[in-house]
Amino acid sequence: MRKAIGKFFSQLREKADYYDYNLLAVVILLTCFGLVMLYSTSAYEAEIRFGDDMHYFARQAWISLAAVLSAVVISKFDYHILIKLSGFIFLVSFVLMAMVKWSPLGVVVNGARRWLWLGIQFQPSEIAKIAVITYLPVVIISMGRKVKTLKGVLFLLLLGAIQAGAAYLLTDNLSTGLIIGGITVVMIFISHPKTKPFLITLAAGSVLIAIAVAYLALSVDSSESFRIQRILVWLHPEEYTASGGYQVMQALYAIGSGGFFGKGLGNSAQKLGTIPEAQNDMIFSIVCEELGIFGAVMLLLLFCYLLYRLFFIAQNAPDLYGSLMVTGIFAHIALQVILNICVVINVIPTTGITLPFVSYGGTSVLFLMVEMGIALSVSRKIKFQDKIEG
Repeated sequence: MRKAIGKFFSQLREKADYYDYNLLAVVILLTCFGLVMLYSTSAYEAEIRFGDDMHYFARQAWISLAAVLSAVVISKFDYHILIKLSGFIFLVSFVLMAMVKWSPLGVVVNGARRWLWLGIQFQPSEIAKIAVITYLPVVIISMGRKVKTLKGVLFLLLLGAIQAGAAYLLTDNLSTGLIIGGITVVMIFISHPKTKPFLITLAAGSVLIAIAVAYLALSVDSSESFRIQRILVWLHPEEYTASGGYQVMQALYAIGSGGFFGKGLGNSAQKLGTIPEAQNDMIFSIVCEELGIFGAVMLLLLFCYLLYRLFFIAQNAPDLYGSLMVTGIFAHIALQVILNICVVINVIPTTGITLPFVSYGGTSVLFLMVEMGIALSVSRKIKFQDKIEG
């Protein structure tokens, strides 16, 4: 026991050749930007509902501080310990999602049973993302050359589908299921030597989706299906303002009224109860209204720089496991940002996906920071001398 503890602290004191302070800095910048916009967006609603305009801001600020510190601590660990823990994390995430549906510990919020109460309230589906990011690379490496076979690809897709399906069926969270599926496909694509099969599959999938949407637009007038109703709202938001189109229309009004430089921080009109829960999925529309196109572009540039740092770490990681993990984190952040913004500007149907580091949500911030800690841990193992000599 003493030897194990001594080894642990010696690992923490181990001198790293590199540490990506740029990644840490951009994460802190995004978090601070998110806190400012969160207060501006939520102060009115928080005052009306709780009698405290700092209600949402204070909770998010404390969680964000703890999450940043957690990321720094996690970054000091050797990420290779996840090779042994990843299978356990994969299994635990599945069990926790099952508990949401079939145990009294599952919590319903805003009509959705997605949260679990275990002393603290959190969404187990967020753990499922980390489970796929850490476990799938282990399987890919163990498969070796079998990865390029159809059987190998189907097996990897099955693993991703298990977690994606669990997120959808056990926690009724389709958006998380889509993100997990996207992470899985990206990691398989990166590890597979051929590109052509993926391009063919992407083209075929796009055609099928276009046909399905066209069918709904031409032949379906109304439906009791919640999912189909969302698609109809997306296609004709002005005709379905009473059943979901109202929020989208108001978000578009907010974006359009912001102009190039916006109305000024704190001067949004749409946040005053017009856009329900504006501090969550639709916070990007308030960014556009108050800071204009200029502010929105600055925010997107911060995300682009964050993705660039993750790309740099993945490219220079000392081994395949570290590279694939950071690739998974890259895919997660990229997919979530793209999908959230596409929902806000009504390019795709509403999915309930938050904007990373900006939208309100303690669970999301905490587990995003865990991923940043893993990426920073990989960055500590980069050996520039080895790269030069190679």
